[in-house]
Amino acid sequence: MSQPYCGPGAAPDEIWAAWNPDPVVLAALALLAAALWRRGSGKAGLIAVLALAVAFVSPLCALTVSLFSARALHHILLAGVAAPALALAWPLARRVTAQAGGAGMALAMVAWHLPPVYDAIWRSDAVYWLMQGALLLPAWAFWSAVLTGPRRAAVGDSFLTIGLAGLMGMLGAVLTFAPGVLYIQHVDGAAAWGLGALDDQRLAGLILWVPGFLPMAAFAGWMLRRGWQRDFAA
Repeated sequence: MSQPYCGPGAAPDEIWAAWNPDPVVLAALALLAAALWRRGSGKAGLIAVLALAVAFVSPLCALTVSLFSARALHHILLAGVAAPALALAWPLARRVTAQAGGAGMALAMVAWHLPPVYDAIWRSDAVYWLMQGALLLPAWAFWSAVLTGPRRAAVGDSFLTIGLAGLMGMLGAVLTFAPGVLYIQHVDGAAAWGLGALDDQRLAGLILWVPGFLPMAAFAGWMLRRGWQRDFAA
């Protein structure tokens, strides 16, 4: 079976040597770091670059080929760490609304978990990068509107954030309670890590629930409280 970008994966005794030396990715990260430095983006810019480096250069990249649970962690790193850090360091255009960004982010999350789409991602580097962009860019737009827009922490945006948290929880439930293996591409990789593919899939569901759903739901609650306090004060 063909391997996707970051392949061919890595066994436990190989993982710490499985760095991605792709010069295009390294150059892109260097250009982004330089642009953020010129903007004086501070800690947020540093976090954004480090999160993207972990996602696409570190051994996590290879681990996403072996384990679907690592793929889930990869998604959370992009949408929940890199994207909000980029939003604080370099907000996207103000005309991009939270609703548009949130809708794009939701569609990308669902698409990533459709087995036929996942198979296409596995077989084509072009589709892989298209789907990475389809997740990261809307998430960047969403967090730009929520964290830096003129209506940041608005009550409406908090409900949108709750909806995205609920979507992560739903995807986590599907993966956790699915009766069979949905992503056969990880059967061999999971076995190398001492896991059955179904156990790996269930672990991915728990990752979407705990580090995915819970922090976003908590942030949405904070936004809702702050929005109500501001509305009452007005």
